Amino acid sequence: MLVERIRKRLSDATVRRGEFEQRKTIRGFKHPLVSRGDYLYARERGVVWRTREPFASTLVLTRERLVSRSADGATTTAMDARSEPGLRAVNQLLFALLAADLQTLAQRFRIDGQAQDNGPWQLTMTPRDIALATWLQRVELQGDLQVQTVQWLEASGDSSLIRFSAQAG
Repeated sequence: MLVERIRKRLSDATVRRGEFEQRKTIRGFKHPLVSRGDYLYARERGVVWRTREPFASTLVLTRERLVSRSADGATTTAMDARSEPGLRAVNQLLFALLAADLQTLAQRFRIDGQAQDNGPWQLTMTPRDIALATWLQRVELQGDLQVQTVQWLEASGDSSLIRFSAQAG
């Protein structure tokens, strides 16, 4: 099975760090919005997503919370899964994408794709449930021993492409 073959090849590091470049394309805008930064992922703790460009900010994501901070450290957004029930599902999805947790992703998505023997692979995931499909058209992952790119295409026509580099874990 494709998902199992890819899962076996992926690094199973409990801590991973690296850099990212994110390009957000929004309908009606001529040029994509580009941000760059670094991230730290700890499987049991959460994700710290630090944007350096075009302006500094930090997003801290755990299974129960989402906190956004500006460059001066002031909290700009704080959400808790106990008061925002949808946050738990979003956080689970983000964790699964960053960890390339294909088993969890297969519960929420139909997964198709291809993999070369000991080479690059690509997956296209389409939402299984209608609620997710109203927001998300599909997610595409590409990688080798780690996820190299994540692209999601929203039902609105907007899209985001994240390229990971300098990954260690």
